[in-house]
Amino acid sequence: MNLRVIGLAAVVVFTTLLPLAASAGPAGGPAGRAAPDAPRAVPQAPVIQKSGNDDVRAVERCGPALTSCDGIEAQTCVLTENGDTWGRTYYRNASGEELRSVLSLMGPGGRTVQSHCAVRDGAEPGSCETPRERTAGKPARYWAVAEFAGSADGTGPLLLRSGSNSAAPSAS
Repeated sequence: MNLRVIGLAAVVVFTTLLPLAASAGPAGGPAGRAAPDAPRAVPQAPVIQKSGNDDVRAVERCGPALTSCDGIEAQTCVLTENGDTWGRTYYRNASGEELRSVLSLMGPGGRTVQSHCAVRDGAEPGSCETPRERTAGKPARYWAVAEFAGSADGTGPLLLRSGSNSAAPSAS
C-alpha cells in the first residue's frame, strides 16, 4: 500500500472532478445513484458506537452501499476513535479481474491522505484503509472517497466512486 499526503491544490483538482455533496455513484451515471437494476449486496457497515470504557468511543459514518454494472460493490466510511480519524472502504469485486482502488481521506485545512489498494477478484469482501491521523477539529469535517479503476495498474476507466458523505440513492 502506497501512502501520499497532498495539499490543497490537489484537493481543488480532485473536487473539480468529484462534487462533494454527491460523491457516490458509478461512472457514467448520475452522481448519487446506483445502477437501477443492480442489487445492493455489499455488507452494510452500520454507524457503530461502542465503549470500551467511559473515555473511548468509536464512531463510523458511512455513505450508501453502491453497486456498479461492472460487478464492483463498495461502501465508504470515516472512522473516529480516541482522537484519531481514518477512512475505510468495504468492497466486493466480482468483475473478473484484479482492480485498483484509491481511498482518499479529506479533512480540515486542505489535508488529504491517500491509500492505494489492490482489489482482488472474488466473492469474498475486502477492505482498504488510510492510516489513522490525529483528528483536527470536528470529526464531521472529514470525508472519504474511494474510486475503483478498471485495471490493476489504475489506468483503466473509473468503474465506481463511493463516498462517506453521499446521500442514499432515491427511489424513482
